[in-house]
Amino acid sequence: MITKLDKNAVRKKRHARIRSKVKGTPERPRLNVFRSNQHIYAQLIDDVNQVTLASASTLEKDLNLESTGNIAAAQKVGELVAKRALEKGIKEVVFDRGGYLYHGRVKALADSAREAGLEF
Repeated sequence: MITKLDKNAVRKKRHARIRSKVKGTPERPRLNVFRSNQHIYAQLIDDVNQVTLASASTLEKDLNLESTGNIAAAQKVGELVAKRALEKGIKEVVFDRGGYLYHGRVKALADSAREAGLEF
């Protein structure tokens, strides 16, 4: 008997597999991405000390977004998280796509963070 898993269960399995290999350090934190239907969130996480160093999301009022669930919003979040990382002296990160495919909003966030100065 074959059971069909929902997309999020498959994503969580993929994410667990990725997380076994990807670790963030104080010098090179992990850039974690979480995507929901309406929003996208990015965090810089130091796994050694178990602390979030910087974060950004489409929920922030100062971004002045028309729509929060599209590629343009993801690009702005990528720029904002990169700006906050650079303010704290973080230039290099490890990218954790959260089990999502590297496509669409996740790719847009990563590309805009790279353009804003982060290296990964």
